[in-house]
Amino acid sequence: MAEQGKKDRTIATHAGSHPHDNQGVVNPPIYRASTVLFRSVQDLRERYKSKYDAITYGRDGTQTYRALAEAFTALEGCDKAVIVPSGLAAVTTALLGVLNPGDHLLMVDTAYEPTRGVCDGFLAKIGIETTYYDPMIGAGIATLMRPNTKVIYLESPGSLTFETQDVPAIVGVAKARGCLTMIDNTWATPLFFKPPRFGIDIGIYAATKYICGHSDIMMGIVTCRAELHHPLAKMAHGTLGHAAAPDECYQALRGLRTLHARLTQHQETALTLARWLGQRPEVEQVLHPALPGTPGHEFWKRDVDGSSGLFGVVLKPCAPDRVDAMLNGMRLFGMGFSWGGYESLMVPAGLTTSRSAKPWPAVGRTVRIHAGLEDPEDLIADLEDGLARLRGN
Repeated sequence: MAEQGKKDRTIATHAGSHPHDNQGVVNPPIYRASTVLFRSVQDLRERYKSKYDAITYGRDGTQTYRALAEAFTALEGCDKAVIVPSGLAAVTTALLGVLNPGDHLLMVDTAYEPTRGVCDGFLAKIGIETTYYDPMIGAGIATLMRPNTKVIYLESPGSLTFETQDVPAIVGVAKARGCLTMIDNTWATPLFFKPPRFGIDIGIYAATKYICGHSDIMMGIVTCRAELHHPLAKMAHGTLGHAAAPDECYQALRGLRTLHARLTQHQETALTLARWLGQRPEVEQVLHPALPGTPGHEFWKRDVDGSSGLFGVVLKPCAPDRVDAMLNGMRLFGMGFSWGGYESLMVPAGLTTSRSAKPWPAVGRTVRIHAGLEDPEDLIADLEDGLARLRGN
C-alpha cells in the first residue's frame, strides 16, 4: 500500500486522491449513478461474481464511495470498509452481518442507547440473545461466555460515562474462544485508536460526528478484515438496502482531510474545560478518559493516542430546576444530541434506566459536553454564568 510508513496526518490528507486519473483535479469527482452499464455479457458476469468489490449498481457505491473507502481503510489500517447512511446503520450492519438466530451477543453496558434498542428489540425478535456486561470487566468477561457466544461488542470510551475498556484483555478472551470482536470507535476516530492493531475484527463509526465534522451529514462506516467484507457489504447493500449517497461521500472525504487539525483543537479545548470544571465546587466529578479518576484512565493512557471533544460532568446534588436553568441560559453551548461538529453542545444525560449490568452510582445530575472550535475563554465564561444559575444567583 502506498501509504505504508506515512504518518496519519499525511494519510488523511492524501489517501483516496488520484488527481491524474481525473485530469489533475485534486478532489475526486462526485459520481451520481443508479445504473451502471457493462460492455458485454462476459463483463457483466465477471463483475457480478465480485459484486461487492466491483461497481455494478448505484447502491453498491460509485467511484466517490470507493475513494472514501480507500482513504478510510488507509487511515485505520484495516482491509475493507463498508459505507452506510448513518451511524446506527453501521451498528445494525455490523451486528446483522455476522449474527444468526440462536447466537449469543455480549454487549457493553455503556453502549450508545440506540444500539441497546437494536439488541432489545430487533435482535431479540429474531432469536439473538444479548447479555450486557460491565465495561470494566476486562478478562473477567470469560465468565459470561457461552458455547454460542458469537460476538463481543465494545464501545470505548462508553457513552455518557466514558469508561475506557481493557481492550487487549477482552480481545484475548475472544480469540481464545473463537469469538468475533467489534468496537464502536466513534469517540477516538482512527487517529487516536486503530482497532486492527488490537486484533479487533470490526470497527464501527458514526462518521456523522468527527469524520464529516460540520453537523450537516449523516453517515456510518464499518471497517473489517478482508474475509468479513462480503457478508457485511451484502448485508448493508443487498439485504438492508443501505446506499451511501455520493454527495455525502464526497463531503465525508473532504472532512477527513481536516480531521487531524479539528480533532487536535477539540482535544485541547475539551481538556481545558474539563480541568476548569474539575476545580469548581458545583461539580462532583469530571468524566474524561484523559483525566485520572475516570474509570479506565490507565487503559486510555496505555492504548489510546489522544482524546476528542466529548466528556461528561457529574454535578453535585441540587434541585432539578436549577440544572434546567443552567442549561436553558447557555449562549454558546447548544442543546443537541449529535456531536463532533464545530459547535459546542451540552445536554442532560439520563442514566438511571440505561444500565442493566451495573447501576450508575452517581446521585447528582450528569451532563454531557461537546467542546467545539470556539475560543476556550469564551466557553469558560458561558460555563461560569451557567454555574451561577445552577447556584440560583
